[in-house]
Amino acid sequence: MATIRKRGRTWRVEIARHGIRKSSTFDTKAEASAWATRVEASILEGGQSTIPDKPVRALLERYAEEVSSTKRGKRWENVRLDQLGRDTLGDVRLPNLNASHVAAWRDRRLGDVSAASVRREWNLLHHAFNVAVREWKWLSDNPMTGVRRPPPPQARDRRISQDEIDRLLFALGYEHERRPETITARVGAAMLFAIETAMRAGEIVALTWDRVYLDDKFVRLPQTKNGTSRDVALSAEAVRIVRQMQGDKSTGPVFGLATAQVDALFRKAKARALIGDLHFHDTRHEAITRLSKKLNVLDLARMVGIRDLRILMIYYNATAAEIAEHL
Repeated sequence: MATIRKRGRTWRVEIARHGIRKSSTFDTKAEASAWATRVEASILEGGQSTIPDKPVRALLERYAEEVSSTKRGKRWENVRLDQLGRDTLGDVRLPNLNASHVAAWRDRRLGDVSAASVRREWNLLHHAFNVAVREWKWLSDNPMTGVRRPPPPQARDRRISQDEIDRLLFALGYEHERRPETITARVGAAMLFAIETAMRAGEIVALTWDRVYLDDKFVRLPQTKNGTSRDVALSAEAVRIVRQMQGDKSTGPVFGLATAQVDALFRKAKARALIGDLHFHDTRHEAITRLSKKLNVLDLARMVGIRDLRILMIYYNATAAEIAEHL
């Protein structure tokens, strides 16, 4: 039978059934009673709990090895999983894991990082627990169910003014009349190309000449963030930038850049240009807002690779003055 006692501000549960003893601590009596019911049912059904006596850290390590290793973003997932494993949450034994442990982890992380970062870690942890429940039988249910998720931050609506574009191009050493020879100048060309096409930095860096079709004015992206391929139409300015990059080249990457170079050099140029609170990814906001004036919503969504029109609205940041021009 389960014994539930209040100790200070917490509730202690102790179970002794068929020679099996288990215990755990909860913030509320309701959580304690629910856990006791599940564990007793498991003992009565199978003679013993199927949940292994392992720490949460072991679950995260198995997830990294079997699940994250198959994903394109495995590097960043492994970093987050390692961070989760080093938290106090990683020491909790799986048979004792409950919602109060998750809530405590959430509150600790919110004291260190932004709500957006916690939400990204939340999604990863939630999926790891779901896999443990459905496939490994390491948990009877997901302990995150019923725990309040941090609210989403306000959507970013930062756009780039023409003055800022000019200052950044000057800081990067990019000139419209000359082929960009230096790495910094090529970052300037990549920025302009992003504003014309709404392509992400990673997509621009990965673009190779065998995927460029200038006669038909489009480029093909075989692998994008959402896991599918897409063709991106090119404006006259985008075609000019590609031809400017070409020179005698016909193979290899178009812009000859690495993602890390784009990030580092863009930040340095931003500092030299005395521009604050601007990310390279903000070019996507600018591009989609500009393209919305030329394309209908379905063509726009197809071009920029967004299937959910609600997501498209996050990137559409037209000002009231710009909208008034259409009235």
